[in-house]
This record gives sequence, C-alpha cells and structure tokens, in this order.
Amino acid sequence: MDLFSNLSLGFGIAFTSVNLMYAFVGCLLGTLIGVLPGIGPLATIAMLLPATYSLPPVSALIMLAGIYYGAQYGGSTTAILINLPGEASSVVTVIDGHQMARNGRAGPALAAAGLGSFFAGCVGTLVLAAFAVPLTEVAFMFGPAEYFSLMVLGLIGAVVLASGSLLKAVAMIVLGLLLGMVGTDVNSGVARFSFDIPELTDGIGFIVIAMGVFGYGEIISNLGKHESERQVFTANVKGLWPSLQDFKRMLPAVLRGTSLGSLLGILPGGGAVMASFAAYTIEKKTKLEPGEVPIGKGNIRGVAAPEAANNAASQTSFIPLLTLGIPPNAVMALMVGAMTIHNIQPGPQVMTSNPELFWGLIASMWIGNAMLVVLNLPLIGIWIKLLSVPYRWLFPAIVLFCAIGVYSTNNNTFDIWMVAIFGVIGYLFIKLGTEPAPLLLGFILGPMMEENLRRALLLSRGDWSVFLTRGLSASLLAIAALLLVVVLMPSIKKKREEAFVED
Repeated sequence: MDLFSNLSLGFGIAFTSVNLMYAFVGCLLGTLIGVLPGIGPLATIAMLLPATYSLPPVSALIMLAGIYYGAQYGGSTTAILINLPGEASSVVTVIDGHQMARNGRAGPALAAAGLGSFFAGCVGTLVLAAFAVPLTEVAFMFGPAEYFSLMVLGLIGAVVLASGSLLKAVAMIVLGLLLGMVGTDVNSGVARFSFDIPELTDGIGFIVIAMGVFGYGEIISNLGKHESERQVFTANVKGLWPSLQDFKRMLPAVLRGTSLGSLLGILPGGGAVMASFAAYTIEKKTKLEPGEVPIGKGNIRGVAAPEAANNAASQTSFIPLLTLGIPPNAVMALMVGAMTIHNIQPGPQVMTSNPELFWGLIASMWIGNAMLVVLNLPLIGIWIKLLSVPYRWLFPAIVLFCAIGVYSTNNNTFDIWMVAIFGVIGYLFIKLGTEPAPLLLGFILGPMMEENLRRALLLSRGDWSVFLTRGLSASLLAIAALLLVVVLMPSIKKKREEAFVED
C-alpha cells in the first residue's frame, strides 16, 4: 500500500499546472536537442543549470529530467533519417534504422523507436518506483573488478554485433580503445598521445568522432557518386506506420530490450549506451523468422530493441542517484549539481526527508513519456518530409548543423577540424566495408575499462587474480570467453559470414 500512497502523492505534485508546464518544456527541449546533431543533453543541461536557481526544486528537476529522457527519443530521429546518431545510445539504432529509411520504411522505423521508447520508459519508471531500494543492493555487488569484466563482455558482444569480418570488428574495437586513451592520464596527470597539441590534452570528444565517422563520412561517400546513385531514398516512402507483422516482431524485441535496459541502467558508467549495444547483440543472436530481413539490413527489431533498452536505462539510472547519491553518468552528475543548488543532499535520505521531490519526479516521468509520444508520433510525417529536400541542399545543412553542434560543446574551432579529419576516416571505413559501431563502443568503454582495471589492481596490490577470485567478475569473464569461443567455431563463423554478406 505504501507504493500506491507514495505514487498518489507524486502524481498530486506532478499534475500541478506549473510542474506540467516544466515537464512539457523539458520534453520539447529534449526532443529538439536530440534531433539536432551534436547538441546533447549534457551541454543543454549545463547551459540551463543557472536558470534553475529561481525555480522550485521539484520543477527544476522535472524539467532537467525531461531534457534527459526527451533527448533519448530525439536522438533516434537523426540516426534513422540521416545516419547521424544524435546520442551515444543511438549509435546502434543507425545500423538498422537508416537501412530501413533507405528501403522507404523511415515511417515504421520512427514509429517503432517512439512506441518502443514509450513502453520502455513507462516500465523503467515503474521499476524505479517499485524496486529502487532492492536494486541498489545489486549495484553494490559491482566493484572495480566486476565493472571491468562487464565491459570486457560488452566489447566481446560488439565483435558478435558487427557485420562482416571478425578481424575488422576486432580492429575497430582496438582503434576505439586507443582513441579513448588520448588525453590526460587520470592517475598521473600526464598527457598521453596528445602530440603536444594543447586541445588534445582533454581527449577527443565522442561527438567529434560520431559526427565525423557517421555524418561527414556518409556525405563524402554520397558526393563521390553520380547523382543518380546517391542514397536519396525519399521518393519511395511506403507508409508511415508499422504493419501488423512489424508489431508482432517488435513486441518481443521491445520486451527483451526493456528488461535488459532496466537492469543495466542502475550500473554506474554508460548504462544507456551499454544497454542499447547489449540489446542489439541479443537481437543478432535471436533466430530470424522465415522471410524476415536479417538484422543489420533493415530489420525493425534492430530499431525497437536498442531504443527500448536505452530509454529503460535512462529511467533506471535515476536509482543510484536518488537512493545512493551516486551519479551513474555525466548527465546525472549535473542533476546532483541541480540538487545541491537547492540545498538537497542526494542519497538515501531524499526518500524520507524530501518525499515530495522523490515521488514527484518519478510521477513526472510517466507524464513526460506520454507527452513525448504525443509530441513525436504526429511529427513523423514532418520528419519524413525533411528527406524530400534535394540532396544538394540537404548536405550543406547537415554539415552546418554538425559544425554548430560540435563547436557549441567546447566553443573550440579545433573540434571542427577534427570532425573533418574523422569524416575522411569514416569515408575510408565505408570504402573498406568496415562497421564503425564497435569503434564507438570501444571509445566509450575504453577510459572506463582502464580506470576500473587500475582501481581493481590498486585495491588488490597488483594481484591480477582478483578478476577470477571474485565470483561475479569470474562469471562475466567466463561468459565473455564462451561467447568468443562460440563465435570463433568454424560452423558458427561460416553461418555468421553467410548472414552478413558484405555488399
């Protein structure tokens, strides 16, 4: 009964006209910044943080939370339509989503992303409300050794996930890990691989690599073709809504993605990113129905599962913040900043000392998810119309938005040059037939892997056996090893190559 009385308190606070207005503003801003390449929720929340000084604490957090999960919705729009992941967690949505758009099925892809996100967001919020306290105990089981092992499993999963050659997939992951090492060493404070370029001492930004490899690389590739061969796939848009068959295939994928996202969201360190990659890997492993398009070639499951996973994870990532006071990612760290501005100490006491804030925020997430569906589904037709713009006008606009987005994150012109360099690298990847998604996963997980590896060795006084003597860590490494052995088995390898015949 406590849960229902607490939720009724939360809905009473969330349904006030002021809080409804701020939830709507947050969702609208989140969707817009998700759609605009480069301007992520981190930059937006950082810019809007001073504006929350004058707001009531509940209203401020409701608006900032709306921006965060609204950006997860919007990020899928550019990923599907113009092959640009608006968010780190939308990287895998690009693979099948953009392929669906090329096949004239941009409408069903956008609808699958929106509906999957709505369902997962609602379930994630329910998990947050019902299991916040018990689930934090699961997060407590993860020490540095367990996080390192989990990330190794994530990278092995990325090898399975990648289409084409296994060797190319491994090379992409290694390249991503190396790029992630550029910058200042956390422990010693010494600049590594920066080549005495001051701008590289802070490392290379995720947005710089994502924009260059996916956005500019695709543009250079298209400009290198004759006008008749360019991928302007707008003339043959077939319907705006998924068919009954699509819904049947989507439903189990959304359920799998939601379950995985709800669990991985509570773990500190890129929960939404890990969740979307893991959900996509599971879909790759799930048997195809007769006549179903392979995953990676425009299958609706490849859009619905990762989008559900990243939205469920973005909701449950509030669990460690609200119950332990530990921010699981950079956006949540800014939320801690917003709470301290209003003299609220994040942690277990929030639930007891400030129940209006805790339950009001949770209730606002349900309202926000409903607002996002109402906002996004009617806009599908408008987003599709963007694709009917002639390519000669569309590509300069994409280049301009990317440049503005990249510049706005650090106010640094060096980043624009870096995007251009990664654009050329992205073009080379297209020519070599390599899948860049594992590179981005390696880049995101690399610094976290290194930090947890060094922390685990520091705690064990240099004893490497710590990864095998701790039960959970050993289990995760065993699963990773088993997965690698299975993928390398000749019969599986042959089937995999048949499933991913390179164009």
